[in-house]
Amino acid sequence: MTQTIRPAQEAIQPERTKKQKRKAFIGAIAGHLIEWYDYGVYGFVAVYVGTAFFAASTPAIALLSSFATFALSFFMRPLGGLVFGPLGDRIGRKNTMALVMFLMSGSTFAIGLMPTYASVGIFAPALLILARCLQGLSAGGEIGTVTSYVAEFGGEKRRGLATSLLMTIAVSGLLLGSIVANGLAAILGETAMQEYGWRIPFLVAGPLGLMAAYIRSRLEDSAQFEVISKSGFQEKSPIRACFAWSRNLLLVACSIALLASMFYMILTYASTYFVNTLGFSTSTRFWFITAAGFTAACLMPLGGLLSDLYGRRPLLISTSALTIPALWWFFTSAPGATPGSIFLPFMCCAVLFGLYSSMPYAIMTDLIPTQIRATGISMAYNIPVAVFGGSAPFIATYLVNLTDDIRTPMYFFIGTAVLSLISSIVISPRHYQEVKVAEKNLLDRIAAHKAGDREDEVSPEVTPPVK
Repeated sequence: MTQTIRPAQEAIQPERTKKQKRKAFIGAIAGHLIEWYDYGVYGFVAVYVGTAFFAASTPAIALLSSFATFALSFFMRPLGGLVFGPLGDRIGRKNTMALVMFLMSGSTFAIGLMPTYASVGIFAPALLILARCLQGLSAGGEIGTVTSYVAEFGGEKRRGLATSLLMTIAVSGLLLGSIVANGLAAILGETAMQEYGWRIPFLVAGPLGLMAAYIRSRLEDSAQFEVISKSGFQEKSPIRACFAWSRNLLLVACSIALLASMFYMILTYASTYFVNTLGFSTSTRFWFITAAGFTAACLMPLGGLLSDLYGRRPLLISTSALTIPALWWFFTSAPGATPGSIFLPFMCCAVLFGLYSSMPYAIMTDLIPTQIRATGISMAYNIPVAVFGGSAPFIATYLVNLTDDIRTPMYFFIGTAVLSLISSIVISPRHYQEVKVAEKNLLDRIAAHKAGDREDEVSPEVTPPVK
């Protein structure tokens, strides 16, 4: 080489100030809160939506139809990831975040205005399914871009804490949806909720989403993405490049399985399980879900911080292993349960959910290189969420109806815990080192390019992992 290449770390310019980092973080998480409120509130009014939009002979069939629509939107998430993930790696994280926020708020607002089955017949569920599919596209694009954005601003040493706050915000968004939906049910009563009250949680999404989209559009991209973008070293085919990292993506996907299933068991399915299956009052349901969500959200930053200090692997293994007996305790306590007898098992599940869920977001960013991070996260996250998360309420409800045994959902949820436990054991320091080597090689090429060395004409593709 004809000129001295500067150290790789000097390629990351300019460094963001604390004020810029704070502004970026607040803007990202504010939108994430609204995104998850919009997406999750459907689950809390599923009973009313099922009656309003589906013609069914029994309430159970209407509820199953409503949960099937809930699950369908999750199977649109991988497609949304394939659309918006590469956009995040090409045009930037912040522009993509603004776009998915606009799509989510618009489709959520539309549900609140839709005519019911009694008004337009079969067109009602068709319109509802379309809106939920658009929500699924948006949610699929959100996770890859916002996680990459927050992780890159947070830095490697505090990545666990920074990304765990995203999980806290996601739970808070669902918790906000629970408070609004269940609070309205308590205030208005079941009759008014069925007539018009279920629309209110959807309608508030419109103005909130527009504000969040505007805030996101005014943010700056991370220094890491900016240097890649300005040097012209963006990955031209992010999806194709991800296949070189298929082993890491598979480990990420398996670690997400438990997060996904527990997320929707604690914050969505339990809402229906307590009332329709166990016969609890709506006020009991409200306080149970609120207490569990609040506890889990408070524990997530603690788990993220501990993973930064002591490593992610020990915490992943211990929390996923302990979740198995906790789930068994909860579901075997359900037959003949009272609110007093089932509260402790439910809260035990919530505590372990909060601690475990603080880490997979950091794992995603640790195991996927910056240049394809938004695409890789979108692929590795959205598929298991569709299979194990969005389908969880439907599968659990179906198992109960099929067997007439309210304990049977535990087999599904325990299965996801076992899968994540295996992945936690398999992940090793070698997988992290492969990513660091690939990123250093990329920065070396960027540094050489900036130094004016034209002898290095290597294509700006992500270095595959060392075999």
